[in-house]
Amino acid sequence: MSESFLRVALTFDAEHPDRPWCPPGNAEHLLDVLAEQDTRATFFIQGRWAESQPITAKRIADDGHLIGHHSHYHARMPLLNDEGLRDDIVEAQAVIEGTTGVDPRPWFRCPFGAGNDDARVLGALAGLGYRNVHWDVELEDWEPTRTGEAIARDAIRGVEAHGDGAVVLLHTWPGGTGEAVDPMIQGLRALGVTFVSVDDLEVLP
Repeated sequence: MSESFLRVALTFDAEHPDRPWCPPGNAEHLLDVLAEQDTRATFFIQGRWAESQPITAKRIADDGHLIGHHSHYHARMPLLNDEGLRDDIVEAQAVIEGTTGVDPRPWFRCPFGAGNDDARVLGALAGLGYRNVHWDVELEDWEPTRTGEAIARDAIRGVEAHGDGAVVLLHTWPGGTGEAVDPMIQGLRALGVTFVSVDDLEVLP
């Protein structure tokens, strides 16, 4: 496969942080960098995050990024009963659509990846018009010890190892991610990468 046909989907989980390494305005900084680099990404938005950050959530859509669903409470989906699954998904969908103006269907990402291979969870998602989007390159950007340099370096290595169609997992809140995105994009472009959103990848079921 030629280098010119190397598609990469940068995906960001927009959620409440669960670590201390969370500089104010980090999500807005990421959006600034993506705009400067003319790079379209995919954002999986948590309902409660959208409620607390409606201006930023709306900007994600206004900037032309693909909008996906990342649950309402960021619970591990297999721990919810059938009613709880439906309620969480429906509640977040209403919030996401209300703040961004975009219906997030069919794109869903299970918090922590929990439920990615759970038939009950996947069935509940399908019944509400969703399919789960997992990832190929995990950078552990949520760890406070992860520097921007390390995240960018490992993203480039991970994409090289995976090849065409790599889905990269990132988050909107870690400071390391804020530092990494610009050199990551530049380094991947040097490999001949074309940035796409997940709806452009034929590898998805």
